Amino acid sequence: MSDPTAIVVFGIDNCDQVRKARGWLRGRGLPYRFHDFRRDGLDASLLDAWLTRLPWDALLNRRGLTWRRLSAAERASIVDQASAVEAMLREPTLVKRPVLATGEHVVVGFTESVYARLLDERDANE
Repeated sequence: MSDPTAIVVFGIDNCDQVRKARGWLRGRGLPYRFHDFRRDGLDASLLDAWLTRLPWDALLNRRGLTWRRLSAAERASIVDQASAVEAMLREPTLVKRPVLATGEHVVVGFTESVYARLLDERDANE
């Protein structure tokens, strides 16, 4: 990200957790950019950057519809970072949502207290 204070929310429009995160940010008047995996895609460099801060299994959504639609063999083949990256690049909706990125910080999922703490720290460091 070029602007270290920018907030980007990654996900898909119809995800409840993404909607909650975006609503929480709007409710606090925090400007953000939304990156829709279906419309804007997911590239390897972005995924690699996230994986320097998070373990691959924290990013892989094993509870969603996309995961359930994979064959048993496909699910069984995702055993390490390389196989997870390959799967997430092929099917970006395998990424757990939302992913919030701001500066050097990346957070997966939406929890109000985590967002508040992260964004308060970010603002204190400006």
